[in-house]
Amino acid sequence: MNFIRTLNYKVYSDSLSKIKIEDGACKVINTISPNSYGIATKDTEFDFALKDSDYLVLDGVYFALSSILLQGKNIKRNQGPDVFHHFISRFQRTRGKVFFLGSTTEVLNKIESRLKIDFPLVEAGTFSPPFKKEFSDEDNELMIDQVNSFKPDILFIGMTCPKQEKWAIKNRDKLNAKIVICIGNVFDWYAGTQKSIHPIWFKLRLGWFIRIFLRPEVFKRNIGNQMIFFKDLLLIKFKIKKI
Repeated sequence: MNFIRTLNYKVYSDSLSKIKIEDGACKVINTISPNSYGIATKDTEFDFALKDSDYLVLDGVYFALSSILLQGKNIKRNQGPDVFHHFISRFQRTRGKVFFLGSTTEVLNKIESRLKIDFPLVEAGTFSPPFKKEFSDEDNELMIDQVNSFKPDILFIGMTCPKQEKWAIKNRDKLNAKIVICIGNVFDWYAGTQKSIHPIWFKLRLGWFIRIFLRPEVFKRNIGNQMIFFKDLLLIKFKIKKI
């Protein structure tokens, strides 16, 4: 398997088909982007969650700029939607079980309805946790119980960054699942509650640009963190700052 280390993060840069799904220790897949990099510089628990992931893949292609500029190596495009479709297609072939943890009951119901059409051989379970900044011990126990009673092959988490990544790493040893994947906004895209970006824009590496027009409020909220990434990248590139 190919991993590329850049800006102190080890990013997976190989085919998703090479990731084995097997009984035993639960594996975690998280994503990294310029925005999450910026958050991690101010949140040590989130920084640890990213670095302790079994597989860290791209959330958008622009974190790959760090590897291109600093090492001359590109990182394979395994973004959130790619990861979602790859793994759920795997379980369509094997009649597997998937669980969706996060978002609202409305979104989860729409996901289940669409799954019955797109992936009829996949058995799905869902749970919408309480919407709050931090979960109580009781909340965590309930969420873990909901997942474990269903015994999914794969657990998809959509609770926004950085909450979902930290929750996955903190609780993976308690989860009865083979693999946990944090995919955030993919929940809304797949449910159709948020307008999706046409695949052509991702191929052109302009998904971020289209997202500005679809969700300008998110762009405004994240721009500060993204600028931390680009600032650090330039400082390291010109040897003003050490990694």
